[in-house]
Amino acid sequence: MQTEESIRLSIGGKIYKTWDGWSVESDLLTPADGFELELFTRDTVQLPETLVEGASCSLTLGRDRVLTGQLDEIEHDVSKRGISIRITGRDKAAALVDCSAPFVSMREASLAQILKEVVTPLGITRVEVRAAGKPIRRRVQVEPGQSGWEALLQVAEANGLWPWVEPDGLLVVGGPDYTSAPVGELILRKDGMGNNVERLSTRRSIAGRYSQVTVLGQHGQYDNDGLDTGKAHLRSVIKDDVLARRGIFRPKIVIDSASESSDMATTRARKVLADSRLEGFEIRAIVPGYRAPNGAVWKPGQRVIVRSEPHGLDDTYFIMARTLRLARNQGAYTELRMREDKLWVLDGNPLKKHKGMKSKVDADVSFIQMIRSL
Repeated sequence: MQTEESIRLSIGGKIYKTWDGWSVESDLLTPADGFELELFTRDTVQLPETLVEGASCSLTLGRDRVLTGQLDEIEHDVSKRGISIRITGRDKAAALVDCSAPFVSMREASLAQILKEVVTPLGITRVEVRAAGKPIRRRVQVEPGQSGWEALLQVAEANGLWPWVEPDGLLVVGGPDYTSAPVGELILRKDGMGNNVERLSTRRSIAGRYSQVTVLGQHGQYDNDGLDTGKAHLRSVIKDDVLARRGIFRPKIVIDSASESSDMATTRARKVLADSRLEGFEIRAIVPGYRAPNGAVWKPGQRVIVRSEPHGLDDTYFIMARTLRLARNQGAYTELRMREDKLWVLDGNPLKKHKGMKSKVDADVSFIQMIRSL
């Protein structure tokens, strides 16, 4: 049985670990993971000088860092019933979400330029690109007034990647590692033997789900495209075999003028179809404590085996989001949100490490060395 662990807030060289309630949320689809800490007391409390909005901080659970970021808001309420303090904050992506990109003159930008000209000035200097074997040179048009996160997400998606911030503050641009081993099993049997889940629910939806996605590129929008230029139609069609076997026909046509080759059109079609299938099924679970069966703190990006007899589930799923929470009436627990495995960011191609070999990153991302030299 897992023992209750306390969250520790580190700020200004001091550590605060007495809280009546708290939560730390993390979602791969939501920028800037957030946290909330609450304290209730009848004693007079003077807020420490280090506890100010905008201050850098980190949250630790046991020996594991679960978030690195900043304080956003501090509420200090004094009444006849007592004193309450509520602190909220977000991870290192907060500045990217809140602030505009520091430049407006560059009409087009590559991933390396975005990271150097946008991310670094907004306080993120630790960056890792996980895109082995995949060129990441596609440029995007940056509009004046775009936030730093919008510019980063735009160029990342154009290259088939996705950005997120690790608990230690590292900004990652890439994709998940679907070769990693599952962190354990979530079991829900009718007889209760071996059950380690307090609650499990599934959601299935056909809304926004497509059986076939067709992407038309620069020269594939119209039937006569390419007749005068000698260029072939840029058209890619990807089908969902699951819906096809059920006899369901739900077509989707996407016009993508940025697709300049059949490979680019196919990549876009695969992504649109995968995203629609990803939204069609979700598992939500509540488990006691904060750690997976292998001892690691639950976090997005992990893979877990779900065996639920009531739901007919027996497969590996991908954790898209999780919330670590301590509530006065429920104790310590974790909320997990899972999706189908190997569907999100299909073309991220995470780096694979081999003994005695260094991972090679495309030459276009030599910005890492540039950032470190600043």
